[in-house]
Amino acid sequence: MQQQKIPELVCPAGSLPALKAAIDSGADTVYIGYKNDTNARNFAGLNFDRKAMMEGINYAHARGKHVLMAINTFPQPGREADWHAAVDGAADLGVDAVILADIGLLDYASRRHPDLRLHLSVQGSATSYEAVNFAQREFGIRRAVLPRVLTLAQVEQVIKNTSIEIEVFGFGSLCVMNEGRCWLSSYATGESPNTVGACSPAKYVKWEKAPGQMSTRLNGILIDRYGDNEAAGYPTLCKGRFEVNGATYYALEEPTSLNVLEILPEIVKIGASAIKVEGRQRSPAYVTQVTRTLRAALDELARDFDHFKVKPAWQTELGKVSEGVQATLGAYNRPWR
Repeated sequence: MQQQKIPELVCPAGSLPALKAAIDSGADTVYIGYKNDTNARNFAGLNFDRKAMMEGINYAHARGKHVLMAINTFPQPGREADWHAAVDGAADLGVDAVILADIGLLDYASRRHPDLRLHLSVQGSATSYEAVNFAQREFGIRRAVLPRVLTLAQVEQVIKNTSIEIEVFGFGSLCVMNEGRCWLSSYATGESPNTVGACSPAKYVKWEKAPGQMSTRLNGILIDRYGDNEAAGYPTLCKGRFEVNGATYYALEEPTSLNVLEILPEIVKIGASAIKVEGRQRSPAYVTQVTRTLRAALDELARDFDHFKVKPAWQTELGKVSEGVQATLGAYNRPWR
């Protein structure tokens, strides 16, 4: 069989320790963000100031790895200069590419920094090759991250009809919304991931302990109640348990994680350039475990593609860090179609 090109492994880094963990565990590339609302993972205690960015970029580059900067929220009226400054800062720091979603910001970056490599964020919601090719033609993007709503056949159709690199998600938390464009968070708190960079901002989160149970609230709204023997999850509206017609259950989405180990050969065959891991809000231990496992699987594919088999140990390792302790192929596999 013809030698298959193994995709780049792109891993999350919500902190300097997580960045080093990803690089040391086999990531080809890491993606990072500022400590502000230009970043769609703008959680307190996470992300990078300029000093940490410089150290992280130097650490990666010294080991032949790449660093991407996610400036993937949408500039707010009257504050466009904050997002422009973020792009300028990324270019000055020497990142390998900037991940952008907003068309106006793509236009600014392409004109102000013509040599800066641009990637279209998943937040840009490009689900067709026409959308991807538009961004390439108008702004010179070099890669697009596809939303997790496409089947594998649809991803293949995009790849066949564009000359730019296509990046797909391989592991991490799923979202029922249009890749972070969440009206539920806005409804409950007045703030959304694409404006302030955080789903269920921490300042609205409240934990209430009572005998035998833990309740979680978001801006006063009861999201879930957990027994003493249950792990209490972070209160996001889409993953809460609510009473509907007398029954209490996950009414919108049951916590689960995307895991593409079993279809890795198919992803490689259709020509995906990169596989992305979600989770900049997760710990360095999560980053280490997921990166190490996917690195081992991709290396095995490179070694003997025709006889690739998923090792049970890999699934066990990923299962330990799956949201809700379960996994899915998501939209990649729709057997009813």
